[in-house]
Amino acid sequence: MTTPTVAAPPPSVAPPDSPPSSRPAAPTRRRFTVAEYYAMAEAGILAPDERVELLDGDVIVMPPIGNWHASNVDLFTNTFPAQLHGRAVVRVQNPVRLDGNSQPQPDVMLLRWRDDFYRDGHPGPADVLLLIEVSDTTVDFDRNEKLAAYAAAGIPEVWIVNRPDRRIESYADPAGDEYAAVRHYDPGESISPQAFPDVVLQVDQIIPPETD
Repeated sequence: MTTPTVAAPPPSVAPPDSPPSSRPAAPTRRRFTVAEYYAMAEAGILAPDERVELLDGDVIVMPPIGNWHASNVDLFTNTFPAQLHGRAVVRVQNPVRLDGNSQPQPDVMLLRWRDDFYRDGHPGPADVLLLIEVSDTTVDFDRNEKLAAYAAAGIPEVWIVNRPDRRIESYADPAGDEYAAVRHYDPGESISPQAFPDVVLQVDQIIPPETD
């Protein structure tokens, strides 16, 4: 009797690698909060003399203040108080807390009048009547990143003193992260804050002709 031959089973073949169930997560930003921002300063990570601001969770290093910039800020500092005493607080290069991740330091702000001058806490968006950025080297940053943050927070009016183009850009009526009302004021024109139409400034005074 012949024993039947049984064919050996085919060698096992490992199944092809199956695709991963999900792709690795993409990198994300680590946004700092205002509380963490202060903690970094207290820990010495941010030096006391560093010019930094917190904007949308990012710590922004600002350029040194030049002569033209300082002079322009001083012009507002000496013009507004004489006309707005008891009507608005003039705040210069000090913080405004936009939200939990943003605390920039605009060049000039007109704030709602308070007898304590905001001693117990930095002002918020609802306290700001006018915000001014003096832009000699930072026009693009001020017009894009900063302006979007100010609009999103509901700051009612922003002026950008645009030295390169020698004009003042006025932004009002925030809608989302943009402003619906935009106007440029050129030399020979005058400009007034929306909250104080009786306060009139000349563009030529704010941005005088350049001298050699």
